[in-house]
Amino acid sequence: MKRIPSWLTYTVLRLVVFVVPLIILLVIGIVWWAAVIAAALIGLCLSYILLSKPRNAVSSDLYAVRHRDKPAPSPDDEEDAAIDAAQPDAEQGGTASGQKA
Repeated sequence: MKRIPSWLTYTVLRLVVFVVPLIILLVIGIVWWAAVIAAALIGLCLSYILLSKPRNAVSSDLYAVRHRDKPAPSPDDEEDAAIDAAQPDAEQGGTASGQKA
């Protein structure tokens, strides 16, 4: 069974924490724009308090993706880089001697 990504879990929980107070405020009879503002503030506070573990999991996943280790260069890659670095020097040396003559 596949594991649900932490960003998806966190997003769904944030939506629930916003939508539930919004519905309650609308049922009570508060004006829709005031209910949206109040639900956003309530959702912000509740998610800060209740969703610290999912938030930390998302931030850890983002950090891991951002700071993946680059693969170590193989000896062949190092040799190719050294050859490429040496070739311009050899070409400049040949043209410089040709210009002096």
